[in-house]
Amino acid sequence: MNMKYDQHLIAKSCGDYELLDSGDNMKLERFGAVIVARPETQALWQKQKPERWDSAHAVFAFRDKKGAWDIRKPVPESWPVVRTGVPLIARLTGFKHTGIFPEQAPNWEWIAAAVRPEMKVLNLFGYTGAATVVAARAGASVTHVDASKQSLDWAHENARTSGIGEDRIRWILDDALAFAKREARRGASYDGIVLDPPAFGRGAKGEVWKIEEDLPKLLEALKGILSEKPGSFFLLNGYAAGYAPRAFAQAVASAFGDVDGECGELFIQESSSERVVPAGIYVRFVR
Repeated sequence: MNMKYDQHLIAKSCGDYELLDSGDNMKLERFGAVIVARPETQALWQKQKPERWDSAHAVFAFRDKKGAWDIRKPVPESWPVVRTGVPLIARLTGFKHTGIFPEQAPNWEWIAAAVRPEMKVLNLFGYTGAATVVAARAGASVTHVDASKQSLDWAHENARTSGIGEDRIRWILDDALAFAKREARRGASYDGIVLDPPAFGRGAKGEVWKIEEDLPKLLEALKGILSEKPGSFFLLNGYAAGYAPRAFAQAVASAFGDVDGECGELFIQESSSERVVPAGIYVRFVR
């Protein structure tokens, strides 16, 4: 596999999103009109602008092993955030997330550049659907798979916000591995595949997902449904799974063989400094 290793993708603070500061195991971010402070285990350094942290509308904190938002200023139930030209809906969730993952901006731009009109794209573990929206806006027909009805509804809302026609996206409530295996048996084919698996999860029917056991099985199934045509593409993301980029890259190589690609880490850069916060890993290639 002709893989370029250690390729860093640095997401900039711009538009409706800013990483205002980080440090002391926290990060301070602006999502549109709302500023939030969230735990960040990678931020081992000191805060550069401690005076800015009082501006937070909400602070997420863990107490007795459970997390909750401390609302300090009024926060809407949901609000719009435009990231790399894509309008998305943000919310405060019980898992410290807002439904928007700003570190993925370089990958969204890559997907938009890779898509050709009428391509068929599969997005597994699609969550709130930013990659789905990006691909559909670029002209693809997208199959979006997630095991959470709440996440599917949120993703559907994001698609409507972008004015994407109902015929452009197929919404599937299912376990990603089970769906991929069925598609392989059916002889289905996709021109692009995007996946962002968790370290652990449960499918729509209670199926247990363990990345160390199930990712290799999923990659084997996906090998059978990714088109061999030039221009077909593949993107695997990982967040908080505990793996190095080369581990993911070598797993992809075991399944897909000799393809030209790249792997590395994702970072978010602070808006007023050169400091970056590590935010995950990725592997991607285009045939």
